Amino acid sequence: MELSTTALVWSLVGIFVLIAALVFLYRFWMKKRSDKLISGEVQPHETEKISARNKYPSLNIFEKSGLMLRVGLVVSLVLVIFTLNWTQYEPPVVIPEDALDFDDEIEIEPPTTAEPPPPPPPPPPPVIEEVPEEDLIDEDPPEFLDMSVDEDTFIEPEPEDEGPPPPPPPPEEPEVEEIFQVVEQMPRFPGCEDIDGTNEEKQACADQKMLEFIYRNIRYPSVARENSIEGTVVISFVVDSDGVIQDPEIVRDIGGGCGREALRVVEMMNDMDQNWTPGRQRGRAVSVQFNLPVRFTLQ
Repeated sequence: MELSTTALVWSLVGIFVLIAALVFLYRFWMKKRSDKLISGEVQPHETEKISARNKYPSLNIFEKSGLMLRVGLVVSLVLVIFTLNWTQYEPPVVIPEDALDFDDEIEIEPPTTAEPPPPPPPPPPPVIEEVPEEDLIDEDPPEFLDMSVDEDTFIEPEPEDEGPPPPPPPPEEPEVEEIFQVVEQMPRFPGCEDIDGTNEEKQACADQKMLEFIYRNIRYPSVARENSIEGTVVISFVVDSDGVIQDPEIVRDIGGGCGREALRVVEMMNDMDQNWTPGRQRGRAVSVQFNLPVRFTLQ
């Protein structure tokens, strides 16, 4: 029998109330009996007068202690057995048929990767200005020096001309990660990497776990239910090389809040204990665009 947590709490509360009521009734009965004996309405039996020394056995509150101890042990044992055998069943997950199939062809634009910034413009060419003749300075005629040398002449080496400084290195282009649409191994929902099998078997297992996660957490919007809105919502996102979901967005919506609800469930995947298994191309983990259909069907 399937019981909820609320039913368990109310069952325990009812048991404790019943035990408290029994204790209260027993104390009330004992007090009423003792009052009658003290007031003389009820005379003790002759055997009580003979066996009683300090008090009458009828007024002994510990007379039923053995019985109460056994009743308490039985009740405690019943509560322990009830608690240990308590099982809370998860409601069955209803997955629509062909949940991962698109109803029709949906044109989805490929993700745009960030383009590197354009290179800086070349420096402007030097401007040659013509010097007017009146600004020319008369120079003295050149003086010719004797540059003849012999084998005893010492020639001091001239310092090397370093020339103009080298141009600055070009700015480093930011590394842009390419986003693929189809790769050799597509991204997989976590939970199936430890099983023995081929990539196809792991992919089928991951798809099943992903559908169970989606339809266990999704809540049919009340507006869509009241207006009998059904159909398939498509959420597009990128599974990066670390298995983290990036840039989820609604590609197709059917209204009634269904798109926002499907987007909420997809964003919950980043809060799981494990990330997705990233897609691989040529043995390298890459970012892959993933298009997920979420079908809303009224039962």
